[in-house]
Amino acid sequence: MAEHKTAIPANKRFLTATDVAELLDVSRSTAYRIIKRLNDELNKAGKLTVAGKVSAKYFYENTYL
Repeated sequence: MAEHKTAIPANKRFLTATDVAELLDVSRSTAYRIIKRLNDELNKAGKLTVAGKVSAKYFYENTYL
């Protein structure tokens, strides 16, 4: 995984809506919608998710940062 220049620690396994909002420069409500969409994809693949948080690995794999 490529190194990302953000204020978010590289070893953080899950990102919160605040983290996503900062990374993408969007509002927290938009960040929650993005997290829900990513978590819905993970649920369809049979993965366990946590509401309001998204796997950092999955987030970075599915966004252009």
